[in-house]
Amino acid sequence: MASIYDFSVADIQGKPQKLERYKNKVMLIVNVASKCGFTPQYKGLEALYEKLHARGLEILGFPCNQFGSQEPGTEKEIAQFCELSYGVTFPMFAKVDVNGDQAAPLYRYLKKEKPGLLGSEAIKWNFTKFLVDRSGNVIERYAPNVEPQSIAGDIEKLL
Repeated sequence: MASIYDFSVADIQGKPQKLERYKNKVMLIVNVASKCGFTPQYKGLEALYEKLHARGLEILGFPCNQFGSQEPGTEKEIAQFCELSYGVTFPMFAKVDVNGDQAAPLYRYLKKEKPGLLGSEAIKWNFTKFLVDRSGNVIERYAPNVEPQSIAGDIEKLL
């Protein structure tokens, strides 16, 4: 794949979605989980989305059950949890693996474009965030403990 826009992913309802629909948008791509110590970050992600969506921000949530089995539910249960617990309105996608042989092609691409500490491509935990500019370049990778509001400035520079 030459560009992030070449990928197609399944949304939380299982419908294929081409990432080219987010061309000319700033994307924050996050692997999420419902039963994680970082789960309250949904609140911060939604606040960022509400504040900056009209200016071109898209937040893409990808549930993942690879870290401590903290996302055990079905896509329907995950969608209900996100809506009822955090009022999530940003796009959510089908559950994926982010590491290993079954890692989603999108996540293989993100990790290759922006490796983590000491060049490691592995995602260390839930709520790792990748910031993508309007041209589809992976600009930054943020650790799980980085709160959404602390990266608002980086996002605003790209809008």
